[in-house]
Amino acid sequence: MGEIKGLVFDLDGVITDTAERHYLAWKRIAHRLGIAIDREWNERLKGISRTESLELILAENPTLLLDSEEKAQLLKEKNAHYLELIAEITAADILPGIPELLEEAKNAGYRMAIASASKNAPLILERLGLSAMFDAVVDPESLKQNKPHPEIFEKAAQALGLETQECIGFEDSLAGIEGIKRAGMPAVAIAIPIFAEWLPDIEVTATRELNLKEIVREVTMKERVEG
Repeated sequence: MGEIKGLVFDLDGVITDTAERHYLAWKRIAHRLGIAIDREWNERLKGISRTESLELILAENPTLLLDSEEKAQLLKEKNAHYLELIAEITAADILPGIPELLEEAKNAGYRMAIASASKNAPLILERLGLSAMFDAVVDPESLKQNKPHPEIFEKAAQALGLETQECIGFEDSLAGIEGIKRAGMPAVAIAIPIFAEWLPDIEVTATRELNLKEIVREVTMKERVEG
């Protein structure tokens, strides 16, 4: 592994917590369809695309057959409601420890990218006042595959002009951790209680525990030992 030069972040649950707003928007759509979902069920939607999320909800009622036009309308309605809910987002909604981490990384010369399934990532970053912090935001529309496929993380590294092994990925979902590892990046897991096949290089229980120097040092030492 070469020197770490870049950092790649998921957005929801890593930079800010928009999960509750996503949940409320999806719950409204599900209720219209006669499908009940709760916050525990909503955990299944972490890290996956809007279209995949709708398909998971529809799978709760196999007798409900919708054509592509009806599904597209539901996706449009969900996003419209979500945009209403995030209209009030401000810098106060940035997760603890993240402003300091980003500032330190910027001052140290690390290049940074957002690798999120959210099509609203640029808008959210603008509302948070963080747009200038990132050198690239991967457009989910440009992807052929969604997480846990590594494509989004590979594109993030490419957008930064770096190799994947020169970047560290930050995620709060199992799908995201798998994607990071499959891309060949060291992975930092945030608030993920249980892991399956793909294990992160570093685990923290909350963003406030993130320490950039320690993360880079641990990742570098681990690669030296394993390499």
